[in-house]
Amino acid sequence: MHNLDLILTLTGGLAAALVLGYATHRLGLSPIVGYLLAGVAVGPNTPGFVANKELAGQLAEIGVILLMFGVGLHFHFKELFEVRRIAIPGAVGQSLVATLLGGLLVLGFGWGWQASVVFGLAISVASTVVLLRVLADNNDLHTTAGHIAVGWLVVEDLFTVLVLVLLPVIFRVEPVETGGVVPALAWAVLKIGLLVVFTLFVGGRLIPWLLGRVASTRSRELFTLTVLVVALGIAVGAVELFGVSMALGAFLAGMVVGRSEFSLRAASEALPLRDAFAVLFFVSVGMLFNPRFLLEAPLLVAGTLGIITLGKSLAALTIVLLLGYSLRVGLSVAVALAQIGEFSFILAALGRELRVLPESATDTLVVAAIVSIGLNPILYRLIDPIEAWMNRRPRVMRWLSVAGGARSRSDHDLHPQARPAPRHEAIVVGYGPVGRTVVRLLRENGVEPTVVELNLDTVRGLRAEGIGAVYGDATHWETVKQAGVERVVALILSSSGMGASAEVIRQAREASPRIRVVARVAYLREAPALRRAGADAVFSGEGEVALTMTEFILRELGATAEQIDRERDRIRTELFAGGPFSEPQQSLQQATGADGR
Repeated sequence: MHNLDLILTLTGGLAAALVLGYATHRLGLSPIVGYLLAGVAVGPNTPGFVANKELAGQLAEIGVILLMFGVGLHFHFKELFEVRRIAIPGAVGQSLVATLLGGLLVLGFGWGWQASVVFGLAISVASTVVLLRVLADNNDLHTTAGHIAVGWLVVEDLFTVLVLVLLPVIFRVEPVETGGVVPALAWAVLKIGLLVVFTLFVGGRLIPWLLGRVASTRSRELFTLTVLVVALGIAVGAVELFGVSMALGAFLAGMVVGRSEFSLRAASEALPLRDAFAVLFFVSVGMLFNPRFLLEAPLLVAGTLGIITLGKSLAALTIVLLLGYSLRVGLSVAVALAQIGEFSFILAALGRELRVLPESATDTLVVAAIVSIGLNPILYRLIDPIEAWMNRRPRVMRWLSVAGGARSRSDHDLHPQARPAPRHEAIVVGYGPVGRTVVRLLRENGVEPTVVELNLDTVRGLRAEGIGAVYGDATHWETVKQAGVERVVALILSSSGMGASAEVIRQAREASPRIRVVARVAYLREAPALRRAGADAVFSGEGEVALTMTEFILRELGATAEQIDRERDRIRTELFAGGPFSEPQQSLQQATGADGR
């Protein structure tokens, strides 16, 4: 019966998340809204199918671990260092303002000081998933505003990780007195330091070595399994050996893997599992929501939404302007951060576990998350009208100029950074005999190739020669994206045995409609599928062997060059009629760049 409950919970929860996630995506909202609504739909407070809340919560624990592992995997000190002068004071300042406002709000509703602190912290941190999606959809991810917002959120995430570690220490000390808290905090900090040292220095040597040994087997299953064992193992070890949170252990494990050569492959192969369990995490949160709560505490919900959408935004806007950035940057950062997400629920879950937060806190956060996440893309599209409205009011602009000071920067830094359209870059998938020849030919003709290869030794050798190389599986979109598919002029699939080639071509076409795609297949029957997917030219091993053998035989028989050319054209027409080369020869020249352009 327990196994049946597990299967029903997984099936029902994921199915509801699929339907509602797709519906919200089609409406232009974040799928997270759909996942939360799916939890409400399969929860005990709505009619119809009811999932097992306890099992969903247990599965969600895995989602939390993998979410934290993903945060660590993508965390780079370099990115934070570049915007440290605004990201660090901005994130700290805004978090303090939001925590104070949230705490004061719930104190007014009779909550205790412990609950008010945790609730304030929960609404102070924005969702990484939502922020990145909003910035990417509006082409602002690689602007000054985008860099600041991402760095800002990284600081918030780090601050939240610290809070997750310290809250159990603070609220489990009985009685809560300075004499009991201070030694406990000191001991906790020592254990955290030991975990960090052990993970980053010992694990920093052991984990890359282990991943390298497993990668040498060329087994995708073993590599994925190793990454999961590392993430879960260090998370569990953090609790069992060091007495700190699993969240911190998973975050540190992600940092170690992210600093190795295997970061991209780990992200592309192992983290899809994170996405599935993360969906269950949001579903489990939605299951806790009681719709009747909206009628019971409308003022609490309205006040929380006001702090998230207005209080946090005004605090961020003021900080950005005071640090000398323009109005547009301030508005972009302020609106992008005006929502809450995954970390808010992780903090709330810990608060409930510590018996600090009441159940109404979760109900409030679910409503606030659904509304703020839903509004965020809409509000971001209103930045231009808001900026224009403010520019038409001299009194407002004079106040902003005083707030921003004389260092206010020009608006040229607000648009996507000028990156020269690299007409002479290409991606070559595979570095076998064909790939090596293609790379050499491209370099000799002024085209800079980036090679995607699964052989780690080959990647290291290419990098030593000064050739761009990405270690990973090209059938995973993240790998091809990391290689720069959105900016190159050509994608060349030089390996004939690559699975899912058609899907890679389709995604490349969606990311860059003007890209030229040249693919290789082993058999003629495989070529039409790649042409339908969007390949400009498909070369078949069977066809090329037939052409080469024909030329050889004709030469041996003493045929003239004109006879050989005529026979080659006839055989090409016979072999490829209606197939990969059914278009004129000029199409091939354009696809491969052989026309001299």
